Amino acid sequence: MSGHPARPADEAAAPAPTSAPAPAPTSAPAAALAAASERATREYAEHRELLFALVYNLLGSVADTEDVLQDTWLAWAARTASPTAGAVEHPKAYLVRIAVNRALAQQAAVSRRRETYVGPWLPEPLFGPAAAADGGAGGAAQDVALAAERAESVSMALLVVLETLSPLERSAFVLHEVFGYSGAEIAVILGRNPAAVRQLVKRAREHVRARRPRYEPAPDVRRQVTERFLAAALGGDLTALLELLAPDVTLIGDGGGKAPGGRRPLTGRAEVARLLTALSARPTPALHITWRDVNGAPAAVLSAFGRPFAVLVLDLAPDGDLVSGIHAVSNPDKLRGLA
Repeated sequence: MSGHPARPADEAAAPAPTSAPAPAPTSAPAAALAAASERATREYAEHRELLFALVYNLLGSVADTEDVLQDTWLAWAARTASPTAGAVEHPKAYLVRIAVNRALAQQAAVSRRRETYVGPWLPEPLFGPAAAADGGAGGAAQDVALAAERAESVSMALLVVLETLSPLERSAFVLHEVFGYSGAEIAVILGRNPAAVRQLVKRAREHVRARRPRYEPAPDVRRQVTERFLAAALGGDLTALLELLAPDVTLIGDGGGKAPGGRRPLTGRAEVARLLTALSARPTPALHITWRDVNGAPAAVLSAFGRPFAVLVLDLAPDGDLVSGIHAVSNPDKLRGLA
């Protein structure tokens, strides 16, 4: 018999303790982080089209613009997610500053690529909505909205002129002349003093004024002249071409070594007309012409067998609506926006 008294029923042995679940972590920090992430996404989306137009005008390349915007988003997301950083008081100004400086950094890589580019370089066309057969706007509603949101994007001709500025001059000019930023605001964005910014804007403005087209025709006039030009060029009508071309007309063809394009710009009415007439002797089978808004102006898209192979943008002179500039982009890398 055991020497220990029996344990009363109400003192029965307690069951072995089981491991209790760990206390749920407080949800407040997680909720705050989620709210901050949602707010950052919303603020970036609100200003993305502005950032796109701004960076595109600085680089002239849709692909490089998208790369800069991706870097801008990553920097913005990291900044807003930092638990030690305070709130950004002016998100738009902060995003613009990031985007512009990322674009300036990207410009170095862009310039290196241009050094080995085959033939003349033209800006990558920024395509708007398709035009209806009668010249009116067509395409989906989102295309129209996109064109309106990117209305700040400048013409192909002006983008070509902007290529001759230094990166800082171009940034100051675009911010001031296209987007209306003040000298003080530009100084903050570029990290320069206001006096230096004033000089940048002054030099850029004088440079552009001396080289930019002095005439911006109405869209219907530009399209009518383009139609006449195409009829003469494709038909090999030398007389009609000579009547349409300004004496100092310049033809720039950008094939990038991947498609037909000139090795250098061609200047002069007779020279350009002779070249176009010679090219007409080699007709393109199944040629089809459609109209798209390119950098805010009507442009002709040339296709063969349903595939676009060139975009044609004309500049017009004020005296009799003669063609003063012909920009032909055939580099397939720059036509991906038509897909």
